[in-house]
Amino acid sequence: MSKIALVTDSTSYLPDDFVKENDVRIIPLSVIFGSEVYKEGIELDASAFYKKLKDVQELPTTSQPPAGEFVSVYEQLEKEGYDEAIVICLSSGLSGTFNTAKAAAEMVEKIKVHVFDSEIAALAEGFYVIEAAKMIKEGATSEAILQRLTTIRDEHGMNVYLVVDDLTNLHRGGRMTGAQALLGSLLQIKPILTFKDKKIGLFEKVRTKKKALARMLELFSEDAKTGAPIRASIITAEREEEAQAMIKDLAATYPNIEIDTGYLGAVVGTHGGEGLIGLVWYRK
Repeated sequence: MSKIALVTDSTSYLPDDFVKENDVRIIPLSVIFGSEVYKEGIELDASAFYKKLKDVQELPTTSQPPAGEFVSVYEQLEKEGYDEAIVICLSSGLSGTFNTAKAAAEMVEKIKVHVFDSEIAALAEGFYVIEAAKMIKEGATSEAILQRLTTIRDEHGMNVYLVVDDLTNLHRGGRMTGAQALLGSLLQIKPILTFKDKKIGLFEKVRTKKKALARMLELFSEDAKTGAPIRASIITAEREEEAQAMIKDLAATYPNIEIDTGYLGAVVGTHGGEGLIGLVWYRK
């Protein structure tokens, strides 16, 4: 039986305990504030990022990991006796990380590397890692694992909806004009973002945060009320108390769901800013 390793990038925002328990190798993207470069999750955690974001005029940029970092991880896994590695990357529509991981796979010989495009980011990407880890423990082959991940992505669907609390970052990032941001703020517009064609895009504009969150929960309920087993998470940028309240309500309403909290780190959080609340889920 092949010994299979799991690799992902830092935008999967997995819980530390899970990463340690399943020996997941995390390859960080970088966040760049002017001339300052930080490896996400290593040199700059989420809380420090949001504090820093308040003090800068220009939004930071991000950078994918160099191929050499993937090669180093693959070679280390070879030394540790792994025969195969499944590498789960954030959407190829957001970053070149997926293509870099594939190119690096061609540079090693003793380990077979499978690179999977999650076509998404944040803990929705992490859910693929969680699913793969479960199957590895059950003794599944890499082919069976990749087929399951593909089925979730292409047939079941990995759902992500994000409610933006402040329009400032969307304006600063060029996704909204100053006039639109000003008018939106005056009218209390709260955009709901989702993933479209592998990229983050606008799903709906809703008046008031309360209505935006209610709309997000309505979208979730369409799946949850079927009774199908669902894995879900409330992901936030510094809004843990709100997340816990939502989890309590959802868990009491839908006994068929497994739900917890997650966070939005620097790379994804750049677009939404502090205060963003999201809901991610898929059918198990």
